[in-house]
Amino acid sequence: MKKYLLLIAVLAVSLGTYAQKGKVTSALSMIEQGNLDKAKEALDQAMVDEKSKDWFNTYFAKGKLCQAVFKTDNQSFKKLCGADPLGEAYAAYEKAMELDPKGTVKKRIIANMIYNSLALDLYNQGGDQFEAKDFEGALKSFETQIKITESDEFAGAVDTGMYYNAGLAAINSHKYEKAIDYFNKCAEMQYMGITPYYQMYESYLGLGDTLKAEATLKSLPEKFPDDKTITLQLIDLYIKSGKNDEALKYLKVAKEADPTNYSLYFAEGIIYLNSNQYDQAIENLQKSIELKSDLYDSQYGLGAAYINKASDMFAKANDIMDVNKYNAAIDEAMTVFAKALPYMERANELIPDDVYALRGLRELYYRLRMTDKYDAVKAKLDQIEQQ
Repeated sequence: MKKYLLLIAVLAVSLGTYAQKGKVTSALSMIEQGNLDKAKEALDQAMVDEKSKDWFNTYFAKGKLCQAVFKTDNQSFKKLCGADPLGEAYAAYEKAMELDPKGTVKKRIIANMIYNSLALDLYNQGGDQFEAKDFEGALKSFETQIKITESDEFAGAVDTGMYYNAGLAAINSHKYEKAIDYFNKCAEMQYMGITPYYQMYESYLGLGDTLKAEATLKSLPEKFPDDKTITLQLIDLYIKSGKNDEALKYLKVAKEADPTNYSLYFAEGIIYLNSNQYDQAIENLQKSIELKSDLYDSQYGLGAAYINKASDMFAKANDIMDVNKYNAAIDEAMTVFAKALPYMERANELIPDDVYALRGLRELYYRLRMTDKYDAVKAKLDQIEQQ
């Protein structure tokens, strides 16, 4: 009699265990059928039951569910696995393998290329997040993709582009050290040529480390001897760093190699303009306009150079005690002001609502006593600045 009762007890336990594990099996079937809400209900029950909450198949089913939630078009199912269903899917698959000492889940993941599918889903999710400017979310997706593709469970070749994608997401989310690591990986794999080095350079600037930024650029001529953009990047760095002498040195080299590049003359002109060397600024900005006449920056820059030079001439004229010499100096300054007018008007034509060009014109029209034009520009500027 006691043996009979014991047998009944064993059967009861076995049937209870089977019942809970049966919910997992049912959940997997419902996932295949697209009944994700019912699958979630079954898994929720299995997750809290002592007999199935630590069963590897329970977590495998959760992984399948969360991956299906990401792919579904049914909006009512989208919240069944939280804000990051693919992240939850990956964590669930990893937990399933951890709980499976015999490795049956791992074999299933490899045989069915589940991690290949998950990596592709993460790539697509990361791309969507990046487009939506959710750079931190994109970084998380791309980093999970990298973990998967570097694992033993991934059946396929490693996609080098995923490191570049992760680097872009990192630099856009201001995680510059991570960005440097990913771009350095791309450089080691010779992916996208010189581009990853420029991204590392930008990352070092983001960290405020101009020395490493400079060192990165200076290492490039040996690696890419035919690339002309390296010099331009060095010029840009030196201008941003206020190292005008270094910038001018590299500008000279760049102009010798590419004498018809308007941007080089513009850059040199702005350096001289910012250091109040107006004649040199005017010479270079005029050359920039000769090479490309429809650039606002060059037109405005040349106009500003003439205005600043004329203003300095006015200030110096005020120190002249002799009336005749004073009047001559004022007339000369007015002539320089007049030279600024066509360039500032052209800048205004190129960008009609730009306040800087309008302010320049307001001063010129006032100085040159062009009353009607002064009133019109002042009214337009007042309207823009009040918005």
